[in-house]
Amino acid sequence: MNSYDHNIQAGLKKWQRQMLRKPGFINRITRRMQTKVNSLIPEKIHQLLTTTIKQMIRAVLFGAELTTPPVLKEATLAHRETLIEEKIRFYRNTAAAEGGITGAGGLLLGLADFPLLIGIKLKLLFEIAALYGYPVEDYKERLYILYIFQLAFSSHQQRREVYLKMEHWADRRHQLPANIHDFDWRTFQQEYRDYIDLAKMAQLIPLIGAPVGIVVNYRLIRKLGHTAMMAWRMRWFEENKTENPKP
Repeated sequence: MNSYDHNIQAGLKKWQRQMLRKPGFINRITRRMQTKVNSLIPEKIHQLLTTTIKQMIRAVLFGAELTTPPVLKEATLAHRETLIEEKIRFYRNTAAAEGGITGAGGLLLGLADFPLLIGIKLKLLFEIAALYGYPVEDYKERLYILYIFQLAFSSHQQRREVYLKMEHWADRRHQLPANIHDFDWRTFQQEYRDYIDLAKMAQLIPLIGAPVGIVVNYRLIRKLGHTAMMAWRMRWFEENKTENPKP
């Protein structure tokens, strides 16, 4: 193991402990409130939202697969992550600019930010996967991408459950359903919506929508990029048989 690999394992170990930490009192109260709010939403609305987000993300997944560059082969982890950090900066700035434009455009453009931002996030994850050397045309790699997305934008309790599905992925991937339709889209859309609702609602307010859109999108992409790097580092150490720290 080289010095770079050794140095980043301390950060990985800390991140793994955070993912496994059980929700505290405030997290549990917040979760109950979100569950109560969701229970007041008619079932037809839940079904509509689930179907809409499922179709939107499936379309983005297919489009991103067509435009993602080939996987990077025969490169050190340090070189891969230098390129990945450049990608994260690029998409972070792109998302911030998009949030500023849609936030300044009032209600209609503000609503358009939702699918645009999902597209930016998934495209970033596809490019990161390729730079780590994972082929995104593989259905199970796309499922791992969805888990990373969910890991970044879920409640504390759900985040822990998703993380446990991602540990030892080389073994778990053989037990996965054969079709992406079997993915839990209902939980996916509820957790994502609950996570970003408050910040995104502020983006629709006149005068402050543009600066809110810039800051919120910047932070969301930064969080997603960090989560993605940690998740793929975990796989890298597991699959390359190097010492993976126990959380």
